[in-house]
Amino acid sequence: MQTEWAQMIQYSSGTLGSEVAMLTPKIIIAFLMIVAGFMIGGILKTLIKKIFSKLGIDDLLAKAGLADLAKKAGYSLSAGGFVGTLVKWFVLIVFFIVALDVLGLNQVTFFFSDVVLGYLPKVIVATLIFFGGIIIATVVEGVVVGSARAANFKSPDFLGRFAKYAILVFTGLAVLSQLDIAADLVEMLFAGMVFAISLALGLSFGLGGKEAAARYIESATRDSGRSH
Repeated sequence: MQTEWAQMIQYSSGTLGSEVAMLTPKIIIAFLMIVAGFMIGGILKTLIKKIFSKLGIDDLLAKAGLADLAKKAGYSLSAGGFVGTLVKWFVLIVFFIVALDVLGLNQVTFFFSDVVLGYLPKVIVATLIFFGGIIIATVVEGVVVGSARAANFKSPDFLGRFAKYAILVFTGLAVLSQLDIAADLVEMLFAGMVFAISLALGLSFGLGGKEAAARYIESATRDSGRSH
């Protein structure tokens, strides 16, 4: 009886030892993959922050009033830091998935690769669309106001704000569409916005053209009367 127990313990110990010996290299490789993910992700985050700083993205966003909004919420504006953090986590999750695959954890690997990794790139793109839309809206507002003043239009500031907020609305719809949030509703709102803006521009140019034509006819009639 003691001999059988001794054989069973010896067999179990041998099996456990062989499994540990097989698993140890995998654990080491998985650990190294996670460390590499942290390092590469950190490098990319720093690089993105420097690129955003060189381009002056934060300054442009500050002009749009985003810095004050972030300050009121208790944060400091750092678009490069935010995007860099998203990219860092994306890279880290990629390496984490590889580490899980090395360990043979297929179910957890499937969850991270299909759910988390499948959606995070959309968040990154949506963030870039958001910041890009704010910058474009701010630049367009300045261009419209300057052009309207040069052309002696009435209420140039109103035209500039209208152009700015129209772009911001389209930006918001694009962000929601990118994140797959209420896709059907976003498409309907987008179509409605395009129709409303087209109608408003058509009416504006139509009424403006009507007034211009009336002034031209009046001037031509006056000149004709003088010639007679």
